[in-house]
Amino acid sequence: IRTRAQGKPSIKLGVLTDLSGTYRDNTGPTSVAAAQQAIDEMRPHLSFDVELVSADHQNKPDVASTIARQWYDQGVAATIDVPTSSVALAVAQVAKEKDKIMLNASATVAALTWQQCSPNSIVWSFDTYENAHNTGGALMAAGNKSWFFITANYAFGQSLADLTKEVVLAGGGEVKGDLRYPFPDTTDFSAYLTQAQASGAKVLGLANAGLDTQNCIKQAAEFGLSKTMKIAPLLLFITDVHSLGLEVCGGLTTTETFYWDRDDRSRAFAKRMLAKTPNNY
Repeated sequence: IRTRAQGKPSIKLGVLTDLSGTYRDNTGPTSVAAAQQAIDEMRPHLSFDVELVSADHQNKPDVASTIARQWYDQGVAATIDVPTSSVALAVAQVAKEKDKIMLNASATVAALTWQQCSPNSIVWSFDTYENAHNTGGALMAAGNKSWFFITANYAFGQSLADLTKEVVLAGGGEVKGDLRYPFPDTTDFSAYLTQAQASGAKVLGLANAGLDTQNCIKQAAEFGLSKTMKIAPLLLFITDVHSLGLEVCGGLTTTETFYWDRDDRSRAFAKRMLAKTPNNY
């Protein structure tokens, strides 16, 4: 009797992320490295192999949907990361249609767990409700009652601005304006910042993220807005602070769900991530 060894079963996972645009610094190569680290650390405990693929969705829902559909048809079990809320909402529909999984670690629109909640979508992240109530709530509690918003005009920015407005109004505050700019095609925010400054509002709420937030904060500093307004980035990462510097970011209020220097475990995780990230990106 001849016996034939059977190979391990295998699953394929796909990191669908922003490798070239607004959110590259917050997701992109680091998300790919994080997924690979998770696979490497779990491999000794698994009875199956895991193959990882990745692609750039270019912050375009149609591009992301096409990639996700192709991946699912080719046997990819789950799309991972999926930053940019409009992209994630589109991919979630494909995952539901194909009865596959979307493991969202980056898109934060509250609709993913509210109106468009699905058994095929797993949200491993904070969301716009959390940021609106934490950052917005903290600033309101500190007496910052008069707001003006600059908003990325797509699902994420709209949700973040609208939910923060609810917090402001519920706390007896006032919203003096909300300018919504084209995403992801805006880099010059001078016209928006000038109108915000002229509004007389005490707080400038930035309902955006990534390079858009960095550009808004940097240009606001150049215009001297921080001397007359409280700059309130509603989603800011420590990498943004490192990029801009403390001189520009000093005094900002933000919400973090993970801080690398919190304890020994978080520091060890950050050290492993740094070693795996391409060129220490």
